[in-house]
Amino acid sequence: MNTDAVITGGGIGGLFTGAFLAKNGVRVTVLEKNRIIGGGLQCFRRGHRIFETGMHVMGGFTDNGTLTKICRYLGILDMLDLHHIDSGCMDEIRYGATGEVFRIPSGREAFVDAMSAYFPHEAEGIRSYVDELYRLSEEVSLFYLREEPEGIPVHSERFVWAADRLIAHYVGDSRLREILAYLNPLYGGVAGQTPAYIHALINVLYINGASRFVNGSQQLADALAGVIGSHGGRVLADCEVSAIAVSDRMVDYVETVRGERFTADWYISSIHPVSMFRLVPEGTFPKGFVTRITGVPDSCSAFSLFIDLKPGAFPYIDHTCYYMEDFGSIWTQAEVSGDCWPLGFMYMTPPDAGQGEFAERMLVHCIMGFDQVARWEHTSLGKRGDEYRKWKEERVAAIMRRLENLFPGFGGMVANVYAASPLTVRDYFNTRNGAIFGGRKDCENLMRSQLPVFTKVRNLLLTGQNINLHGICGVPLTAINTAEAILGRNVLLKKINDVSQSV
Repeated sequence: MNTDAVITGGGIGGLFTGAFLAKNGVRVTVLEKNRIIGGGLQCFRRGHRIFETGMHVMGGFTDNGTLTKICRYLGILDMLDLHHIDSGCMDEIRYGATGEVFRIPSGREAFVDAMSAYFPHEAEGIRSYVDELYRLSEEVSLFYLREEPEGIPVHSERFVWAADRLIAHYVGDSRLREILAYLNPLYGGVAGQTPAYIHALINVLYINGASRFVNGSQQLADALAGVIGSHGGRVLADCEVSAIAVSDRMVDYVETVRGERFTADWYISSIHPVSMFRLVPEGTFPKGFVTRITGVPDSCSAFSLFIDLKPGAFPYIDHTCYYMEDFGSIWTQAEVSGDCWPLGFMYMTPPDAGQGEFAERMLVHCIMGFDQVARWEHTSLGKRGDEYRKWKEERVAAIMRRLENLFPGFGGMVANVYAASPLTVRDYFNTRNGAIFGGRKDCENLMRSQLPVFTKVRNLLLTGQNINLHGICGVPLTAINTAEAILGRNVLLKKINDVSQSV
């Protein structure tokens, strides 16, 4: 294919889109503003420890999983060092107030059996609820890499119910309702707003099986860049786009802060649409469209700890853990501030090569609203002042106190603690208000927060987590849609499936 494309943004969306296009003959140039490519895949090093910034646990890498098929097609599956979490306990949920611990296995039947054993009086409702999750997931053809039919998809009524309404429809026990929503930290759900299909897709993805990267997720970003490079493309880091020149509804070129200009047949934006609006000339898009997209509320952000553990001090935990202070707050964690924060968090010990009995590091991820750091929103990295530093230290101490309650003596097992706030997320990932799940989906106005990959500018396409689905599985699916806007409808899906069927 005698075509070239310039992609703004070297995060998950930009890299997957670029890899798909490059493998199909498109000459690809990816421009990434950070010195490290990958967005949520990128890792950083402190001393001799590697820490992931985003992709701590993934679904979709089972034997016949969506990501397995995609990475096999791209020729990178065997390059990835993956650890598949023990199916006997995929996740663990702890409640501080009651001391209860719920261990969740992977596998559809195992999940139903385990939850029914904890709540035998809800056994029938649990099975019906899980059946409904899988049924709703079947309504999203792309989730299963099925070729998409022509026309606008028609969905069932419950597809766009609120997630909490869906759970309550099948389950009467209020405690069980909360437990069934325990994956909220992976999609930032809001009661009465988050659509049921988001809840269903995330849960089905992880019930089918969860995996981790050994030695960090940067390897996937590097592998995708390798696909692009091996097909004549390039991924340029530390190359921030400052302007997208548009005339007569066509992009003429993109320009970087250093004054370099890049031209192509196609241009793809993998950054937040609001950030893209700032790069194009005023009037490129209708005012009503800009106002609508700018007005879409952002999903929540996060405050994270990256803990360097002393050698031989803390046992390796081969599953993801979720801690809640008490029942009653699974849908409202982003609204909590002050001394009450955090009411819950996710924590895990990532695996290293040759992982033994003890962990070398721990990641702690706490949902947080951007309003908690809004007073410093005009500051930059390393220049936020003493008040911010004190606030950040207090947040670290609040989390450490809870970890000490969970694991007496934990403080003595820690060598170093590093922290990131919503401001860190905003500045590193170039996402408005540090949103970690893109724009917030609202079941009452679903079209407001959804964007097609096509734009009014004829050679400008969109990709990334703000367009459709978020996360390690959702973003590559949108990348397929974006790539097929150039390659042709269902062309890429057919090739991906053909490769998997030939194995």
